[in-house]
Amino acid sequence: MAKLSSVNKNERRKQLVKKYAGKYAKLKAIANDESLDETERLIARLKMAELPRNGNPTRIRNRCELTGRPRGYYRKFRLARVMLRDLANKGLIPGVTKSSW
Repeated sequence: MAKLSSVNKNERRKQLVKKYAGKYAKLKAIANDESLDETERLIARLKMAELPRNGNPTRIRNRCELTGRPRGYYRKFRLARVMLRDLANKGLIPGVTKSSW
């Protein structure tokens, strides 16, 4: 089980990303648009720098839904490898079976 403070910190980051997503996307589109003047693009980059750091989507860490474990994460199931194996062995994940040959 991960520290509760780490899990809560990540949840706060997710909320900030959701809050600033529209503004961030708009500024990023302006900053990457090569048809615009260089000064406009620079101003857009400076405005992006003024946004909170935790509002950037790359600051979000993928964590297991059940334990909060940050490593060994499977995106398809949103679980860590340990919990994925445990639930699969119990037959609680549809379509996943233990293989043997």
